[in-house]
Amino acid sequence: MSRHDFPAEEFAARHTRAREAVGAAGLDWLLVLHPMSLHWLIGTEAKSYQTFQCLLLSAKPDLLVMFTRLSDRCELVEDSLADEVIGWGGPEPADPLEAFRALVDRFGLRRARVGLETPPYYLHPHHHARLKELLGAALVAEPSNLIHELKQVKSSREIALIRESARIADAAMTACIGAVAPGRSELEIAAAVYQTLLASGSSLPASAINLVTGERCGFAHGAPTLRRLQPGDPGNVEFGAAYKRYTKTIGRQFNLGPPSQRVRDLYAVARAAFDACLAEIRDGVPALVPHEAAKRVIAEAGMDGYRLHTTGYSIGAGVPPSWGEPLNMFGGSKDVLRAGMVVSIEPPVFSAEERLGARIIDNVLVTESGAELLSTYPLDLLVVD
Repeated sequence: MSRHDFPAEEFAARHTRAREAVGAAGLDWLLVLHPMSLHWLIGTEAKSYQTFQCLLLSAKPDLLVMFTRLSDRCELVEDSLADEVIGWGGPEPADPLEAFRALVDRFGLRRARVGLETPPYYLHPHHHARLKELLGAALVAEPSNLIHELKQVKSSREIALIRESARIADAAMTACIGAVAPGRSELEIAAAVYQTLLASGSSLPASAINLVTGERCGFAHGAPTLRRLQPGDPGNVEFGAAYKRYTKTIGRQFNLGPPSQRVRDLYAVARAAFDACLAEIRDGVPALVPHEAAKRVIAEAGMDGYRLHTTGYSIGAGVPPSWGEPLNMFGGSKDVLRAGMVVSIEPPVFSAEERLGARIIDNVLVTESGAELLSTYPLDLLVVD
């Protein structure tokens, strides 16, 4: 119920900024589809993103009209800031685009300049084609990051929610490492993580836990399985806490008993790359700079071929399947870091041939002069006796 998590004036300021950005983009209307754009604008956590949904956002002061499946209408009426919620469908199958046609006519969208968010997970290709046909020449742009770019610098209230997620994430990591033991399955360890997350006030994270051990440690995003830990096994875990949807991610390297020298070497490179990236983060720095710092460390260790993932990205509120925001610290990035952003740091080294890998993951708040690490949990290679 995030409409209740922020003061009315904060939402009003968001609406003003969003309308101004729509107008500055040369548009009369933006059709908003991404669930986290909707969350930021009208404070909804409804699962309506599973089907076609749309918020009509005018460049001028006007009604905020939400179009959603009928089964989610009640939740949006009660828990969002939409001025009007129109439901489509019901007990029998329905075509949402045929129902949406009435809104296109009501607001004269075919005579306007319309932009359309085209999020990667939340718009069916068939619906996209139908919208282009329905709007015709009125659809002049697909500015999918227009709202995302407005919300990357976090307000003080948003930062407070992320700090609470950090506290929960640290507690869940303590439970995770505490559950590591011979004979314990990866799924049992994951259960300890989720029990602590939910009992501590986190909602279900937007992305599922990654947890690999033993010969599975070459998997960069492996899900937990029934595999049972054996003495000497290395392991890697990543998960997120999501207090009121605002996410804090954490990832650590662990070992059941003394680690091999190769595990220590991989961890040392990942840690040095993490530290090099962290040292370059501050307001006004191009996102490419911390990426290049981490990349340089890994390359100098002879492991450049082991980099399989972004060095880091901006992070905020999230719904399945992702908690990431558009800014990325990787090759070719044109993004610039700004004070108030929250970014992950996670330069990886994974060797498929050796079935080994290492990645430390944590989030920082970008400040004028540097970066504040949001977790208090140790970054060390965690050896479980």
